[in-house]
Amino acid sequence: MTGLASGRPAGDAADATGDGLADGVAETAAADAAWMRAALGLAERGAGAGEVPVGALVVRDGQVLGEGWNRPIGAHDPSAHAEIVALRAACERERNYRLPGATLYATMEPCPMCAGAIVHARIARVVFAARDEKWGAAGSVFDILGAGRLNHRPEVLAGVLAADSAELLRAFFRARR
Repeated sequence: MTGLASGRPAGDAADATGDGLADGVAETAAADAAWMRAALGLAERGAGAGEVPVGALVVRDGQVLGEGWNRPIGAHDPSAHAEIVALRAACERERNYRLPGATLYATMEPCPMCAGAIVHARIARVVFAARDEKWGAAGSVFDILGAGRLNHRPEVLAGVLAADSAELLRAFFRARR
């Protein structure tokens, strides 16, 4: 999953201009895009299995802790959303149900079930591509991830490679009609 000895995702390169904060922002944006491309690859695996193409991965310190794609149909499990699959794998790997300091990348805005699991796992940051205008729980329909009454609120970044994710979803549903 990583392309460099530094642990950065393939396609990510540090900016050598030395601008300080601007460099850090550019490097974070490049890393976010690279990790989202990896999540899109997972979404394509789901589509190949006849599942709605959503992919997710959990990353901390430049290392993938867990990954997943939608599997509710094949697994006969309504909770087998990409985010839940990735969280379960990450928690198992870390032998802990909490994942402080981790970022979850998802190709679609998390639903209420996934958002609840994200809060319980104490994910520090959620980066997602396409908004979900029917079930989104990061601001589109609900705002579970930003709810002030909860004891944990991850940072949320929406829209990273959103057009790519939306096109993957459109193509999947177009082919099913």
